[in-house]
Amino acid sequence: MSLKSIGAKLFARYIRKKIDAWASKPEATQQKVFEKLISQAGNTSFGRDHDFQSIKTYGDFAEKVPVRDYEELKSWVDKMVAGEADVLWPGKPLYYAKTSGTTSGAKYIPLTKESMPTHINAARNAILCYIAETGNASFVDGKMIFLQGSPELDEKNGVKLGRLSGIVAHYVPSYLQKNRLPSWETNCIEDWETKVDAIVEETRGEDMTVISGIPSWVQMYFERLQQKTGQKVGDLFKNFELFIYGGVNYEPYRAKFENLIGRKVDSIELYPASEGFFAFQDKQNEKGMLLQLDSGMFYEFIKTNEFFDENPKRLTIGEVETGVNYVMLISSNAGLWAYNLGDTVQFTSTRPYRLIVSGRIKHFISAFGEHVIAKEVEEAMQLATTQTKARISEFTVAPQITPGNDELPYHEWFIEFEKEPEDVDAFRKILDKSLQEQNSYYFDLIEGKILQPLKITRVPSNGFQKYMKSIGKLGGQNKLPRLANDRKIAAVLEEIIKV
Repeated sequence: MSLKSIGAKLFARYIRKKIDAWASKPEATQQKVFEKLISQAGNTSFGRDHDFQSIKTYGDFAEKVPVRDYEELKSWVDKMVAGEADVLWPGKPLYYAKTSGTTSGAKYIPLTKESMPTHINAARNAILCYIAETGNASFVDGKMIFLQGSPELDEKNGVKLGRLSGIVAHYVPSYLQKNRLPSWETNCIEDWETKVDAIVEETRGEDMTVISGIPSWVQMYFERLQQKTGQKVGDLFKNFELFIYGGVNYEPYRAKFENLIGRKVDSIELYPASEGFFAFQDKQNEKGMLLQLDSGMFYEFIKTNEFFDENPKRLTIGEVETGVNYVMLISSNAGLWAYNLGDTVQFTSTRPYRLIVSGRIKHFISAFGEHVIAKEVEEAMQLATTQTKARISEFTVAPQITPGNDELPYHEWFIEFEKEPEDVDAFRKILDKSLQEQNSYYFDLIEGKILQPLKITRVPSNGFQKYMKSIGKLGGQNKLPRLANDRKIAAVLEEIIKV
């Protein structure tokens, strides 16, 4: 056992104890974070506009600070980007994480000297919790790859900006630098397909032990490796034992990954975003990720079925329940206040607080009032692939409202199969039955003959990659929406299928 792995084990035990200490006092931990945030931001433009000086309780805060998304916070962000200081948080940000927006174009999410360490520490702590639980630290001696955006940064009025993953690349600890791949030069390649090919060439002969990235793009890397070498990933990298992922649910990809690797490997799920690093999987056999209650973020939650009401009830950590879908709000030491992330979450445990990401508040199908969410279609897909031994590369779901020929409307599942089930109709029935069992509204619409059971449309090999490329979002941290309430994605896929 190397000195590095011995040191990792000792440090892991220390960090695990610290985590357990705040996790065992969730409400007190959050109250401490809340008080510190309000105190520090009192003399900012936002703090003065919202009378932070008079805020003594959470009730005061909820009364004075309304829920906002990025578009509604944009006027303050624009002042910061223009060079003004002390707007949302004292001073100027260290960075802006630039992401693609919807109605507002590019989004500039501030990262401050107080918030930046929480991103780094959470990623580190996820690995340390794994070491503390399993006792396995041998992988720290091998090579590690993190599929991410370019680390090259631009600058705007004295503040550097770029993709979050590119910014984080500047903070890789020195003790990991010689283990880390790909090279800086390869990481700077903008074209994703060229970049993946370069990563394959750099890594194919290395002792890779940890691989990290969004599953859909890691899958592309694995496929290119297999094409180049003719070997399973697990045979090529005999000591590969840990896959770290975030951004999307891994379960729909798991069967294909295990086929590409040739064996099972442990995995750690992360919940990072430009706005904060919110949670990570701290136990291998527990469902859900541990919510980071001591990382400079104060959380609020609104039940999804109440979110669009005029005055929905805002809940703090001590008021949430397991098995309920919530929209998650954050106030943070990056200067985001009662900020609607757009994510929906569901708690799997309250001792300690663990959650799963169940979808996006804007990503659902409710053309007929069914309100089907990402979690439901992903669980249905996981069940169908498990029962039929099928493997999928990617999928998305859209409503077909006007099918013609006097047909009833239906949900159309666009699926790119890596291995088709022997009986596609049986596969389809498993999907539909699972969805009916999970969603009573969908069940009622099927029973009432308002909807007919779902239909499957096959997407040819690499069809979803072509779609992402066509909209300029191939690779990096870009994710395909699992479902939509319109047919914008479906229309492009239909054109790809015709070719």
